[in-house]
Amino acid sequence: MVPADERWTLPGLEEAIAWCRKRNSEGIRCTLDVLGKYARTLKEIQTSVEAYRECIGAVAGAGLDASVSVKLSTLGAVYDRALCRESLAVLSEDAAERRVCIEVDMEGRGLVQFTLDSAIGCRTIGCPLTLAIQAYLDRTEADLIGTIIPAGIRPRIVKGAYLGDTGDFEEIQARFRRLVEVIVARDTPFSVATHDPELIRWLTERLGDRRGNAEFGFLRGLSDQTKVSMASDGWKVVEYVPFGPNAGGYTARRYRYLGMLHALGREPAP
Repeated sequence: MVPADERWTLPGLEEAIAWCRKRNSEGIRCTLDVLGKYARTLKEIQTSVEAYRECIGAVAGAGLDASVSVKLSTLGAVYDRALCRESLAVLSEDAAERRVCIEVDMEGRGLVQFTLDSAIGCRTIGCPLTLAIQAYLDRTEADLIGTIIPAGIRPRIVKGAYLGDTGDFEEIQARFRRLVEVIVARDTPFSVATHDPELIRWLTERLGDRRGNAEFGFLRGLSDQTKVSMASDGWKVVEYVPFGPNAGGYTARRYRYLGMLHALGREPAP
């Protein structure tokens, strides 16, 4: 049993590496996330870069089946966008050299275009890259067709955790399905990140024997039964593993999410 205060996150890199090694033994890949905060000074940016590089090095050194999640806000996207891009380039070069995949998270609406442009810049460096795309934004399908797939970026479909163009649960489900159909029609690798049992059921039925292109993403602390069962059934599964001392905001968002589901009379997959 995981202690209550470690349901969602782990204290540090050492614990995250050990947990990832355990998940790898169960056939589950991991995405490690260095929990940070919006960087508003040069020192904070440098601290984030050092933490990400340490994580990349640890993943490579341990030979783990894992990627590293990067949030551009922790690299100064709201402070100095030029410096943010320079910092992301440093990380991309380091990751490419060590053969570790970078996963860029999509944040609030004001950072969407900048994040998309920055991800394309990473691809020119040759870094394997996954980019989160948000189903609740009107622009996402056009971005997917016109920019993300042509650039060779692996999309990870999420519903969205900030302020989108719709907050209607069933509409977001429908948009999520449309994005999957767009990708399946183009026969390109992709990820989905959802704990919605209806979407998971639909996805497994829709993909059938075409499961090789799809990866199912889950958060640490949710849907443990489902993720282990799917991995044992031969599906590609990844678990998002945040770690570090800046866990308060992240943990609060997780409980708000569960509260929202409860208010709708819904539950995440077991």
